[in-house]
Amino acid sequence: MEEQNIRDLIDRHWAASAAGDLEKEHDIYHDDAICDYPQSGERIRGRRNIQGLRANHPGKPSGFEVRRVLGKGELWITEYIIAYRGNPTFTVSIMEFRDGLVMHETQYFADPFEAPASRAQWVERMM
Repeated sequence: MEEQNIRDLIDRHWAASAAGDLEKEHDIYHDDAICDYPQSGERIRGRRNIQGLRANHPGKPSGFEVRRVLGKGELWITEYIIAYRGNPTFTVSIMEFRDGLVMHETQYFADPFEAPASRAQWVERMM
């Protein structure tokens, strides 16, 4: 599948995620896709299980912002922010494609934290 088609598929996926459209959001996955959450040590097997997990999340997202999408060939990375009850969670999704659909996704989630004062002379504030 050409890269523009994959990018379009990813854009539709994130738009459906932001809109809460659980069917369209999960059209991007193979039926036997795997989604890993390394921070919690969880692996979700199968498109329907991925969809079920997200449909039953106790804190539905209240906001969603894609920061950037990078990729080539069958490997694509998205950086985005999900807001849960108004609190941002910085997220990275690594998607591996096979035959035009996601076969494996790994997601990392991180809460914001205060920058240490000891770094102030070398950094600039982004927000």
